Amino acid sequence: MFDVVLSLQPLPGTTPRSSGTSMRPIRYRIIADDLRHRIASGEFHLGAVLPSEADMSAAYEASRVTIRRALEALRDEGLLESRQGFGWLVAADPVRQDLTRLSTIEGQLAAADIRSERQVVSFRFRRPPRQVRDHLPGRSVLEVVRLHLADGRPFARVTVWCPEELGASLSRDDVERSAFLDQLGIRPGGARQTIGADGASDADAALLDIPIGSPVLVAERVTLDRSGAPVLVSEHVFPAHLTQFVVTLAVDDDLLEPSGLRIVEQS
Repeated sequence: MFDVVLSLQPLPGTTPRSSGTSMRPIRYRIIADDLRHRIASGEFHLGAVLPSEADMSAAYEASRVTIRRALEALRDEGLLESRQGFGWLVAADPVRQDLTRLSTIEGQLAAADIRSERQVVSFRFRRPPRQVRDHLPGRSVLEVVRLHLADGRPFARVTVWCPEELGASLSRDDVERSAFLDQLGIRPGGARQTIGADGASDADAALLDIPIGSPVLVAERVTLDRSGAPVLVSEHVFPAHLTQFVVTLAVDDDLLEPSGLRIVEQS
């Protein structure tokens, strides 16, 4: 009996044929490359929330599994992160806001070397809403809603209420150009601030370019003049992934539990 050995070497003058799959680009890598380019070009800015996996699956005509692999590859590179309530977003370092001193959003952003802008969403005189009435009891207040931008991206929605007698001298252009206290010429004597968590309302989600119901930090502030009288009431709403509140706590040997806590009553 003889053994027959077949040679699989290509014939002279020929080239081997590819398998057809080994040379085909892997689909999830193509999608990852495209997303990487869109991030680098600024189409998806730092902190931006990406479309849902379902929307990207339809846009790229790829399966959800393929989309997820592309997103996870970019997460491994540090370009993306996933957060409960947001989905996938472009990774960005949050702005750290110091709570040990009274400061404006512009001041906090400038300290972090971030360019700030403000846009007035609404400017009107109205009856004081319930949360303002206890502090500014007059018949009418000036209410200004502003959108604050950090390096061109939505960063905060701020609503400020001011007594009518103080706000009567202000215009829409005035409050878009600089902070209220700069316009009023009042030297603040301090402020009381309360910080809590909430889900983004429909209006705030649209302004801040985040999903409805996603986590937001809400700071309610009452600014006082040198005599201790309230002169401004404001509400500041920040997407939770873009900001951190930082405070330095002094050590009290007699009280080693967190101070300043208040139980929130459930309605």
